[in-house]
Amino acid sequence: MKLRRTFHFSPALFGFLPLLNVLFLVLVFWVAGSKFVLQPGVQVSLPATSFALGPQRDAEIVTVTAGITPAIYHRDRKVSFVELAGRFAQNQAPNRTVIVKADKDAPSGIVHDIMNEAQKRGFTVIWAGGFQQ
Repeated sequence: MKLRRTFHFSPALFGFLPLLNVLFLVLVFWVAGSKFVLQPGVQVSLPATSFALGPQRDAEIVTVTAGITPAIYHRDRKVSFVELAGRFAQNQAPNRTVIVKADKDAPSGIVHDIMNEAQKRGFTVIWAGGFQQ
């Protein structure tokens, strides 16, 4: 006994069904995703603290790198400690801030010397901690 199919698939249907599937998925993600975008976010109010700093405008950024010979960078140029002290002396802005960024393994003596020199010159000093390269 030979069985025959009563329904025959069209070859064009095999190209159309995946396209229809993709369009359906795009429609589902677009509808579901637009709901999340329109919802308001969660309001967060931080507690008041005397340690919080506002945004620092025109801050001098000093970077100290670790290694066999540690280096000091100011305004994207490698400088010595004496040159850095001279640059601090040249800055006569009313609100002066220095942000000191140091590698995790940077010598703490150099970092402290830079911070002390900046404080001597009247800068507000912010230590950005030890970061890893």
